[in-house]
Amino acid sequence: MKHIRLRAEIQDDIQIQGKVSSFFDTFSIGKILHRCGVRKRHGYGPRFLIEAIFILPFIGMNLYRGIVINEECTVGKDAVYEILKGTTYNWRRLLLQLGVKLHSFFNRLTDEERESVLIIDDSTYDRSRSKKVELLSRVKDHTTGQFVKGFRMLTICWSDGVSTLPLDFALLSSAKKSNRFCESQKQLDKRCCAYRRRLEATMKSTELLEPMLQRILSAGVQARYLLMDSWFGMPATIALLSKHISVICMVKKTSKVHYGFEGQPLCVKTIYK
Repeated sequence: MKHIRLRAEIQDDIQIQGKVSSFFDTFSIGKILHRCGVRKRHGYGPRFLIEAIFILPFIGMNLYRGIVINEECTVGKDAVYEILKGTTYNWRRLLLQLGVKLHSFFNRLTDEERESVLIIDDSTYDRSRSKKVELLSRVKDHTTGQFVKGFRMLTICWSDGVSTLPLDFALLSSAKKSNRFCESQKQLDKRCCAYRRRLEATMKSTELLEPMLQRILSAGVQARYLLMDSWFGMPATIALLSKHISVICMVKKTSKVHYGFEGQPLCVKTIYK
């Protein structure tokens, strides 16, 4: 029974690998990698390495178990680490260009009456066990209300109510220096992507929303509304983003902010009553 189970697992892994390779061929991911600056220096090509990393979640393994200590893996850990820490590789552009290709594919299958939207949200990236990670900071987890060591992942997705595509992201530290446990220690060229992403990580999330939204819309992604939760639902942010797309969001229950309702400036609680 054990041999049968192992054989079935091997067959499943082979089928998954074939589907991933077919996906990379269909959407020309090798060409997208080249346009985003991810190019071969020596050894394995970038597509081969990215495909080896991409397949890991589908076979239930992380990078350490799937590549670093896996003796059967043909990819060396040094080659994988080298491509992941490349300072000139534009991973943001890679995600957006792939998202645009998938968006056009999904858009042909979506009924015209279905509303497509963009969704802004941030989630906590917990690194409580880390000590010397660059720009590691004290961030608030909004689901638990507690502060943890880690980062915030700001993401903009496209959705038609059935499918969801991540299009842009920013891994954020804290804008307050007192909340950061570690500063950036690497000396980087100020023109490279890695330097700009580190600079961006210490900015407020509201300062990044408009540039992220503009990149997505200028790439050709079509959506009717932008959805946000109350964390971003401040009048200044809503007014700024409404210049580009209609905004639907939950607003905060506060008496300090008033909205025009039937010719009168009223707070949310009064309007609800």
